[in-house]
This record gives sequence, C-alpha cells and structure tokens, in this order.
Amino acid sequence: MSATSQRFIAVSKPVIGEEEIGAAVRVMRSGNVVQGPEVAAFEDEFSELVAGRHCVAVNSGTSALQLTLLALGVCSGDEVIVPSFSFAASANAVRLVGAEPVFADIEPSSFCISPDAVEAAITPRTSAIMPVHLYGQPAAMHRLTEIASRHGLAVIEDAAQAHGAALKGQPVGSFGTAGCFSFYPTKNMHALEGGMIATGDAALARKLRLLRNQGMLERYSNEIVGANMRMTDVAAAVGREQLKKLPSWTDQRRGNAAYLDAALADVIVPPVAESAGHVYHQYTIRLAGERDAMRVGLAERNVGSGVYYPTPIHRLKPFWERDQEKGRSWDLPQTDRAAAEVLSLPVHPSLSEDDLEYVAACVNALVSAR
Repeated sequence: MSATSQRFIAVSKPVIGEEEIGAAVRVMRSGNVVQGPEVAAFEDEFSELVAGRHCVAVNSGTSALQLTLLALGVCSGDEVIVPSFSFAASANAVRLVGAEPVFADIEPSSFCISPDAVEAAITPRTSAIMPVHLYGQPAAMHRLTEIASRHGLAVIEDAAQAHGAALKGQPVGSFGTAGCFSFYPTKNMHALEGGMIATGDAALARKLRLLRNQGMLERYSNEIVGANMRMTDVAAAVGREQLKKLPSWTDQRRGNAAYLDAALADVIVPPVAESAGHVYHQYTIRLAGERDAMRVGLAERNVGSGVYYPTPIHRLKPFWERDQEKGRSWDLPQTDRAAAEVLSLPVHPSLSEDDLEYVAACVNALVSAR
C-alpha cells in the first residue's frame, strides 16, 4: 500500500463511544452534575483496580499529585525525589506545594526511576519519593518501598500512565502511601479529564476529600483550608464507562505490543521488567542517532509517532533556572540518553491488523535504508 493511499495512523487516539456519550447526556439531563452519585460510584468501582484502596476523585492527575503532597504536609524546606525523565507534572506538583524536586536517574531497562539513584539522593530534608510508572511499566516498587520504610519516607506513585499495570501480581497504585492516576483523553482510559488518588490510609483519604472541596465534607462546614479540585459527575460517568472497557483495551495493547516486538527488526523494543504487567500506554523503542530521521520518514508515510520526552525535566526552563540560582546541577546520564533515543509508535486499541503490519513495515524499511 502506498503512503498516499494509507490513512493517517495516529500515535494515540482517544475513544469516545456511544456508551460514554449516553452517560454524559444522562448526567447532564439529571441536573446533578458536580460531586454527586456518579463520582461516588466511580470511586467505588475504581477501587477494585487498586486492591480495594480508598479512592478520591479529583479534576486532573496533576491535582491528584498536588493534593496528595499537601495532605501529607509536604511544604517549603522539604525535598521530593522524582525522575527527570517524565512529564513536567511530576515535578510541577512538588514545586506547587513549595517543596524542591530532587532528580534521580532512571534504569535503562525500564525507563523508571533507579532505586540505587533514589537511595543516593536521600538527605535529611527528603520527605517523599515519587516514582513514575512510565509508559505503563511499573517502577521497582518492592525496592523503593523498602528504601522508603528504612528512611521513614512517604511514597507517592505517579501512575498517570499505568491503569491496570502490576508487579508480581500487585496493582500499581497499591504499593505506596498513595497512588495518583490521570484520566486525560490520551490515557489508557479517560474521563474527558480527571484524576484519582488511591490510598490505604482512611485518615489520609478523608483529608484529601476535604482538600478537594474547599475544606468541607458538608456544605458550609469548613474544617480546613481547601481548594476546588472536584471531579464533575459528567467526567465520572464517562470514566465509569471507560473503566468497563479497560481490561479488553489492555489486552489489545499487549497484543499489539507483542506483534510489534516480533515484527520489528534492528531496533530496541520496549523492555519489560521481570514479573511486570506492562500496559503499554506507549510502545517506546530506542534509536541511537536515527530517531529524528525515523520520525520524518514515518510522517511521510502517514504514521504518527511521539517523543516522550525530548527534554528531561531538569533541563526545562523553570527547573534549570532554579538550579542555577542554587548552584545545583544533576548528573543523569541514562535520562539524557533516553531523551535522545526514545520514539513511541502507535499501540492503542483502535489499530487494525493492517495498521500494525503497515507500521512495522515502515519502521523496518526505514531502518534498512539508513
């Protein structure tokens, strides 16, 4: 098939079916559209995905991280260890509560934060570790929670890209003090927009519910100073429909990834950690020195791709400038290498067999021609 006759294959594609549309319309017609029964039902149903933990729905994944840090009392003078190879929200949330992100390098075998680098970064000011389950791959949670326990630190899992991922059978979001999920439209499941916090601590869950709703559980009975970070019932209704479909979509993503693993030649396919249940939010290959040419070549053939993330967080302007002021620098060789080499290919569940075959053929042809 020629590139001119091939429809464009997007690297990500939000799914909004008739079920989601019907659910949204139903809620809007009810007139009960904010912090109502749909939110409560979504929290209960999502709890099954995180080993029965308490779930608190909010308006975004970033809000989930920020409110968790606030609820744990993380503030000015504290440090939170985060990977630099992630979306900026991971570190933005730390800065938004007045704390300082301390960047640790990643493991090349998983793209996730290195436990050895985390342990080396701990100081008397460290209050929490924030591992990111990047691309749908679980971080090394058993080692990270052991390190945190020895040093008396909180663990906040950034699971924005990892709905349903697991390590040795245990779901992400159930390892740490809290796990934070995003329901942005391009995630493995979405709610148009939204986030969820999962925690095994009932007192922490209650504080999170206060913080998301102006400090009150009952109207005009404000207990603490809070924010407005509520999820709408429209978003929750959409999320409930998506949650029903998540298992089959995850199976499709894994099947698509397995096809690409077998079909691609002469590229480094995504690593999967031992005993990890990867959910392939992204299917990310490595291309040393050929990444940009591959992107151009794929675009010319109507195949979308993405670089997640071309600039590590510690090199982004607001973080780099702050580090310059403090005379601080970071040595993160695996992070810099990944940022220069990674390329994500389509893996979403809307792909057909012909789409997958075409994507693999294009990648292999471009590799052969280099």
